[in-house]
Amino acid sequence: MTKKAILVVSFGTSYKETREKTIDALENAVAKRYPDWEVRRAFTSKMIIKKLKERDGLFIDYITEALQRLVDDGFQEVAVLPTHIMNGIEFDDVARITASFADRFEKVHISKPLLTSEEDYDAVIEAVDEAYLKRIFKGSSDGSAVVLMGHGTVHYANASYCELQMKLWSLGYEHVYVTTVEGFPTLDDTMRSMSGHKYSKVYLIPFMIVAGDHATNDMAGDDEDSLKSRFIAAGCDVECFLEGLGEHRPFQCLFLRHLKDSLEQ
Repeated sequence: MTKKAILVVSFGTSYKETREKTIDALENAVAKRYPDWEVRRAFTSKMIIKKLKERDGLFIDYITEALQRLVDDGFQEVAVLPTHIMNGIEFDDVARITASFADRFEKVHISKPLLTSEEDYDAVIEAVDEAYLKRIFKGSSDGSAVVLMGHGTVHYANASYCELQMKLWSLGYEHVYVTTVEGFPTLDDTMRSMSGHKYSKVYLIPFMIVAGDHATNDMAGDDEDSLKSRFIAAGCDVECFLEGLGEHRPFQCLFLRHLKDSLEQ
């Protein structure tokens, strides 16, 4: 019998609670869907791997180590499931490293990130609606806005945030905005887009798989330059959702769909 493994590759987080709710939950969903495959974990952030090892005594493989371990353990077929949102720097690294191991296994599959095809944008917006917007708007925007905070990147894949914003507006989500911590649109860009609406309340949601450091500090922190503080200073009531996308079943299903597609190719 062929020995098969699914390697779930995440950026990682040092926040235990959100890790359990997001990465653990997704890995459990994968294991349930594919009971004949062994599910393993790798992180791509060496800084987080180091922190978890030194602080918690928790050992998590970098992707290279994880793939080598699968070789050493005699696996013949491997599916790599990245939990990245876009085809950016992190995914490029995962794809490159996975390709370097292609001749070490009989079969290697790699799934695409969350936002890859045109259909993915529609599916992600449906998932955002199901996981968050139905709770918030309940049929009416009522002077409220939602801001999805992504990470942002210097990679050209940052354009994914702009496409997501245009898709949201084209589908009638005129009170839902996309901003980033380290890319475009910046918070200043987003607040200019919102300025003509006189919103009284803003809901902040991390558009990230885990609700870790960026969500806790850059979005919901008390420093004057956090998203929460900036909107409060602008006269808005603010509510923060410290929930990673990975907590929600609709997003887990999207990753499972991408995994299924890669296995069928």
